[in-house]
Amino acid sequence: MSKALDGVRILDFTHVQSGPTCTQLLAWFGADVIKVERAGAGDITREQLRDIPDVDSLYFTMLNHNKRSVTIDTKNPEGKLVLEALIQKCDVLVENFAPGALDRMGFTWERIQELNPRMIVASVKGFGPGPYEDCKVYENVAQCAGGAASTTGFDDGPPVVTGAQIGDSGTGLHLALGIVTALYQRTQTGRGQKVLAAMQDGVLNLCRVKLRDQQRLERTGTMKEYPQYPNGMFGEAVPRAGNASGGGQPGWILKCKGWETDPNAYIYFITQAPVWTKICNVIGKEEWASDPDYATPAARLPHLKDIFAEIERWTMTKTKFEAMQILNRYDIPCGPILSMKEIAEEPSLRKTGTIVEVDHPTRGKYLTVGNPIKLSDSPTEVKRSPLLGEHTDEVMTELGYSPEQISALRTAGAI
Repeated sequence: MSKALDGVRILDFTHVQSGPTCTQLLAWFGADVIKVERAGAGDITREQLRDIPDVDSLYFTMLNHNKRSVTIDTKNPEGKLVLEALIQKCDVLVENFAPGALDRMGFTWERIQELNPRMIVASVKGFGPGPYEDCKVYENVAQCAGGAASTTGFDDGPPVVTGAQIGDSGTGLHLALGIVTALYQRTQTGRGQKVLAAMQDGVLNLCRVKLRDQQRLERTGTMKEYPQYPNGMFGEAVPRAGNASGGGQPGWILKCKGWETDPNAYIYFITQAPVWTKICNVIGKEEWASDPDYATPAARLPHLKDIFAEIERWTMTKTKFEAMQILNRYDIPCGPILSMKEIAEEPSLRKTGTIVEVDHPTRGKYLTVGNPIKLSDSPTEVKRSPLLGEHTDEVMTELGYSPEQISALRTAGAI
């Protein structure tokens, strides 16, 4: 079966996480991703956080599936000629270098356009144009600069970053959409273009409800669905909201049976208005369904802490899975707090390809996250990550180099 991006060739100048997330997603959809790496070293994540000596780390393998690796010395004049040949043959160049690095290599936008006017140049940067555009950014910096950290955590504690990589992987996903969109536009115009995904912008896009709340706060001075209401004080900026849902249906994380020894024996519980009567019946508070202090969503808002405390008394008598089974029977929205161990062992995630076991020639078998986006006519096959420089000769041959020329380039240190 054909793949959605068959025929698209990606020149991958990315490293660490944000860029590789993007190019891996494109590779899963069928694009031919050629990852350019430094000879002898490669992507720095090959050696970061290793759990097996002298073997590519899980950090690298889980971000570089379905790609081909070539090693080129970009400072070598002959190596630069190889890169020029690749630019002429590829559709998209993806990079997440520090600001200005591509220009210093001699590959300005103008030079790339001379070599291939159909080339799309896609970049991850920390910030967009402005006072910080030359600053380097990592995951947690992006979470802080994009508004996520200031609104995460509990009100009586410091800002908190999330375990979800919304700065790196989140921006990579945004960039992939930008690339596919630019490829589509190219079918109409015949021209390439620049695609920029700034990490600050990507995080803010995922935090849009907090920008919504900032404007609500400025107009009303309070936000009734936040745990600070009615007794807490609201300042000028959106506060940290603990485990509040952030939407019109109040929610909170509640203890379940076994919480004393299991740090993940919790469930997220949403007091959705249409099923309020069912909630009252399940927890044994039938009188709340008609009590004017609890019967309507507006009436419940001042009492949310008491309501969740009462619901928690019920959830503490059930495991998180028992509680979920009962609540789902009545269409009450909820979700267990699943640990990474539980997720790794969940059979349904294996069946859908969300968790995949991959066999690697030096590492052996390991688990990875599969394609989160499922296409009915373009199923994803997750292939192992490449060894360093594994496909150099193969790609050079495709560019038209003879075995003798490849040998000469290797002798010269260009590849």
